[in-house]
Amino acid sequence: MSDSVAGTSSAQVPNKQGASPPKQDVQTETAEDLPSATPRDARILHLIMSSLGVQSYQDRVPLQIMDFAYRYTNAILEDSLLYADHSRSSNPSTSTAANTHITVEDVRLSVAARINYQFKPAPPKELLLEMAQERNRRPLPPVQQSYGIRLPPEKYCLTARDRDIDDEAREVVKIEQTQEPEAKRQRL
Repeated sequence: MSDSVAGTSSAQVPNKQGASPPKQDVQTETAEDLPSATPRDARILHLIMSSLGVQSYQDRVPLQIMDFAYRYTNAILEDSLLYADHSRSSNPSTSTAANTHITVEDVRLSVAARINYQFKPAPPKELLLEMAQERNRRPLPPVQQSYGIRLPPEKYCLTARDRDIDDEAREVVKIEQTQEPEAKRQRL
């Protein structure tokens, strides 16, 4: 092992005054450098990623992978339980209140059902190339030669004069001043 303390990450620890915020640097630890307090699942994920050639990643990546694996497995097992209950209810000879065993067929069915809508495969490369060629056949509209900066139409621009409270107050005073002489004339 190296001379550094095992388990230290490259994130900066703030000083007592809290003046320097912690950085979100990339983790550069190897699986052997992990402290023994690291959960077994996290150590296994570190080993899997290092075996795949991923040497640097943020600390939260293994947690996100574990969270996804938990939620996915939980959803698959819940669906499998529903399929098992449904299959038992259609066969009255095996239907009992305590008979909620999940079979391999139930799990396979729930995985197959989720694959259809949860994981979208990428479209074939040939289809993407064909769509790109079709789109690129139409030329772009020509750029008009005009002077100055090209802006969208006036109704979409925020180039109008800003109004402040002082400006509005001045306008109210002006309106009141113009209305006073007219009111005096009407009284006479």
